[in-house]
Amino acid sequence: MNQPSAKSVSNASPLAGIACVSAGILFLTCSDALAKWIGDYYSPVQILFLRSVIALPVVLALVLALGGQRALRTRHVGLHLLRGGLNIISASLFYLALRSLPLAETTAIAFSAPLFVTALSVLVLKERVDRKGWLAVAAGFAGVLVIVRPGADSFQMAALLPLATAAMYAVMMLSARGINAAESMLTTMFYIVAGQLVCSALAAPVFWTPPAWSHLPFFVGIALFSTLGLTFITQGFRIGPASVVAPFDYTGLLWATLLGWLVWQDIPDVLDSLGAALIVGSGLCIAWRETRPGKRRRA
Repeated sequence: MNQPSAKSVSNASPLAGIACVSAGILFLTCSDALAKWIGDYYSPVQILFLRSVIALPVVLALVLALGGQRALRTRHVGLHLLRGGLNIISASLFYLALRSLPLAETTAIAFSAPLFVTALSVLVLKERVDRKGWLAVAAGFAGVLVIVRPGADSFQMAALLPLATAAMYAVMMLSARGINAAESMLTTMFYIVAGQLVCSALAAPVFWTPPAWSHLPFFVGIALFSTLGLTFITQGFRIGPASVVAPFDYTGLLWATLLGWLVWQDIPDVLDSLGAALIVGSGLCIAWRETRPGKRRRA
């Protein structure tokens, strides 16, 4: 697929991009809710394997329809497989957390990923972050501590799982720096799903439980919603400026809170809400600083 020209991007409607990203995040949250629902019956690896088996043909058809066979070409097969493995580990930790924690709390902690990206970019890529950037990171991690509450009677070890999810996700995002910029988002989208399938297939036999026919709609729903989410988010970034649409990723916290209340009657307390606000605020601050005109970094 050809990358959109500067003219096409400038003529695109930011509102359309926002709508696509927001819809995509809603679909992904629905997928997470379904995974939480059946997580007591199957291992995260098996859920991810079946999700990939169902989703890959849909994604392949979509990629071929929009980008043709050229969108399947890559020079980074090994890197894509590595990212697929990192994604399996990250998602497995997230699904494990969903077994013990409310959907909104798990989602809020996982939203600390941009904080890890910023910190790791300094350690690994030798990028420069000024004082205000570090203050935003500190505020975000303070929000994580408010939600996790280490040392308090309400502390659960499971709360560390979405934190590990965020760290692994950050590593996966930074690994994307090694992919040629000429590769389209469709190519990346296909190989994320393909990498998930290959990596989960290696481990799935160890954790396999024969699926019940009554659970088949859940697996189909997880695959359908995750594929729709990925597709809509990709489209949102194609037609809208990244600096405008990216912050709407945080609408996932609203959807997670709503679904958690409707399905499991989970209502975040004051401290959970405060911690989530700190995480979202710091993430938005980092996103704004990363997209400022004239921003300079050194490698």
